Amino acid sequence: MRTTSLLRTLPVIFLGLLATLAGLRAAELAVPENVVFERDIEFANPDNQHLQVNVAMPKEPKQAVPSKDPSYPAVVCIHGGGFRAGKRESYDKLCLTLAQNGYVAITMTYRLAPAYPFPAAVLDCKAAVRWLRANAAKYHVDPARIGVTGGSAGGHLAQFLGVSAGVKEFDAGENLDQSSAVACVVNFYGPSDLTKSYGKSVDAAEVLPLFFGGSLHTKWREHIVGSPLYWVTPNAAPTLVVHGTDDKYVAYEQAGWMVDKLKASGVEAELLTLEGAGHGFKGADAEKAEKALLAFFDKHLKPAGR
Repeated sequence: MRTTSLLRTLPVIFLGLLATLAGLRAAELAVPENVVFERDIEFANPDNQHLQVNVAMPKEPKQAVPSKDPSYPAVVCIHGGGFRAGKRESYDKLCLTLAQNGYVAITMTYRLAPAYPFPAAVLDCKAAVRWLRANAAKYHVDPARIGVTGGSAGGHLAQFLGVSAGVKEFDAGENLDQSSAVACVVNFYGPSDLTKSYGKSVDAAEVLPLFFGGSLHTKWREHIVGSPLYWVTPNAAPTLVVHGTDDKYVAYEQAGWMVDKLKASGVEAELLTLEGAGHGFKGADAEKAEKALLAFFDKHLKPAGR
């Protein structure tokens, strides 16, 4: 009798726990009243992985006004974690900030190494951009004004999107009728040349062989193909790189290489150097970086009169 009663009670307890966990998650993230925030929206399903995004957007869609665009610019946020860890929720707060500043922002999940080595993460990031364009009307997005940002591994992936528009080998999966190009990039301390990360990073020798499925010696070509620096052309997207001089995980020189190569190709590029900052910004450095991000996106995604 007691066993039967317990079995009947378990589903109720389980549902209660789920409700509690959901409540805790909502409590951790304070969603402003003027923002709509939607979680767990599937955008692609490679290898049955059910990749999802969280979406933040201004609560009131723009009203169509003569001579003014009724849609919002958008930003895709890509989390870091050494290509093998990290969660999209780490960018929920930034997405809310972007939404409060007139953007539709998404933070995405991508497949991680070593189970899914390069170029799986790149394919997933491009799939997220294509999904956003395919759903532009639903989310009031202007498909011509989509930017991308990320930190560390996410910065690398954001930068990769900015230099590889139109490269067919990196577009696969759903919504292939849509472009995966981005209008601009904000790269927080992402590496640009992975062939030169070894010996300059505290964990490159551990992380990169997992990402590429082998060492620099056994997967030399993959290290080159997977480095944004080698994809720079005059068609690359305008880029802001923000990097600290005391970064032990991604050497500061990586930022200079990227910005110099972009400028040499005639592409607008800026480097914001944070003296003494490490890998991941805190306090005043974080505030300065976020302010620069918003200013850069405003400049390139909010043209005058729109």
